[in-house]
Amino acid sequence: MIKEKAIETLQIEADAVKKLVTHVDDEFEATVKAILACQGRIIVTGMGKSGHVGRKIAASLASTGTPSFFMHPAEAFHGDLGMVTANDMVLAISNSGESNEIVNILPIIKRIGAKIIAMSGRRTSTLGKNADYYIDISVEREACPLGLAPTASTTATLAMGDAITIAAMSSRNFTAQDFAVFHPGGALGRRLLLKVENVMHSGEDNPVISVHKTAKEALFLMTAKGLGATSVVDENGKFIGLVTDGDIRRMLARGAEFLDEPVEDLMTKNPVVITKDKMAAEALSIMEKHQPKPITVLPVIDKEKNEPVGIVHLTDLLRQGVV
Repeated sequence: MIKEKAIETLQIEADAVKKLVTHVDDEFEATVKAILACQGRIIVTGMGKSGHVGRKIAASLASTGTPSFFMHPAEAFHGDLGMVTANDMVLAISNSGESNEIVNILPIIKRIGAKIIAMSGRRTSTLGKNADYYIDISVEREACPLGLAPTASTTATLAMGDAITIAAMSSRNFTAQDFAVFHPGGALGRRLLLKVENVMHSGEDNPVISVHKTAKEALFLMTAKGLGATSVVDENGKFIGLVTDGDIRRMLARGAEFLDEPVEDLMTKNPVVITKDKMAAEALSIMEKHQPKPITVLPVIDKEKNEPVGIVHLTDLLRQGVV
């Protein structure tokens, strides 16, 4: 019984969504074009379950290049309509088209001058008749055996909201970089927005040692900075090499005498470097793909002056979620 009802529910809702394909017509296209031409915001409103779906639609629109927010219809009737301007469009959701809270605010919205988009299952409803644009979300039946709990209708509304969102997003030529701007806290945002200069150790935290110093001094410096490496510069402050804790360990295997030798004798000349304007994701890629084995640090160089301005450690990139 449980499995059968679950399967029946999914089938009813799948059929409802599939039927929406026939609702994507010239009127749907005209609605999306109006959204694209809107000089204000798309204000989504809906009561009950339609309101919950409406919040998601508003969030999806806002995150894909269409300024949008959700307005609760009951609160709208008690002052929140002040958020609506003549340049806005109100996307009102009601399957019946007769929700009191929605119907009550329609005259005020019209008086303000904002256009109304109806998402409803009944074109002849009060909402449908008062709308400038109509999106058909009608379904043949609800999955609820009593025909009371919104199920197939809310699924259809959500899917149609996604259809509007993606159609508008595609028409705007919205890119992954644009998406990242609106999602700076997400993994995509970190990959596409975070630069090397945002994660590198610079200033006093950037280990730099003169080529004339000893290996022992380099070891003390690396220990103090805790990055496992230090850039090496000549007498003019120009970058000429890198010393890592791996270099130290390899030399220690031969004995401790090398500690009094100059840094120049153990540094890696012409190591892999990066500039601060590069993306942090590129730094991670360079580290991972380095041959014959991955590396954990990258000196950050000012190309024009050939001076070490910072250093990036693998753990900094992982900590920032650049994966």
